[in-house]
Amino acid sequence: MHEALARGLSRAAVSREPDPGIQTVRRFANAASAEELPGKAENRATRLDPWIDVVNQRWNEGAANAEAITAELRPLGFKGSAQVVRRYLQPLRLPRSSPGHPGPHRRRHASAARAVPKPRAISRALLTRPGHLTQDDALIVKNATTGCPRLEHLHQHVRELAKIMAQRRGQELPAWLDAVEADDLPELRSLATGMRHDLGAVEGNVTRVKRLKRDGYGRAKSDLLRAQILLAT
Repeated sequence: MHEALARGLSRAAVSREPDPGIQTVRRFANAASAEELPGKAENRATRLDPWIDVVNQRWNEGAANAEAITAELRPLGFKGSAQVVRRYLQPLRLPRSSPGHPGPHRRRHASAARAVPKPRAISRALLTRPGHLTQDDALIVKNATTGCPRLEHLHQHVRELAKIMAQRRGQELPAWLDAVEADDLPELRSLATGMRHDLGAVEGNVTRVKRLKRDGYGRAKSDLLRAQILLAT
């Protein structure tokens, strides 16, 4: 794929050659090396995520059959297939090991530490109203913000913006933008810059509409005023 791009083909043209789809082409084109590609899939949420700790424990205890582990997960609420479990265990099996019964020297040890939530789960928990958080999501927020000061600052800014929007305290928005731009959060700072630009554009349009309305006071109905506003913009 990189060779095709080097020949001068566009990403859209490359996506039509082997027909992998434009999103796949973008993912491969943006990756500097092959090692970056598996990380994309590892961060995706799967049906197995709530039971990863149980699977790791059973694997370290000697269980290696995906169907058997899946059967043990059923009473706990797991509704996925054995293929999901098998796909998760595959990286733990060393090459040329028996699929169902790999020997103790043909298997990697699974992490005994508690599984880290996927980025999407952390994002969802941080953006959810505190009163609507489940017990598990509340724990995700607590662990994420306690272990990372940048996430703690991000969460504070997000909650404050949510209050401004929900309670319609628009007069506090400039102060919020100032606080975000003074913090070391590039992504959120970029959002604040865009909001400040849009805020200026909105204020300009409001002023223009007020002027048109004032000029036509007593002489123009709403339909004429609407046409004037559309033509002016």
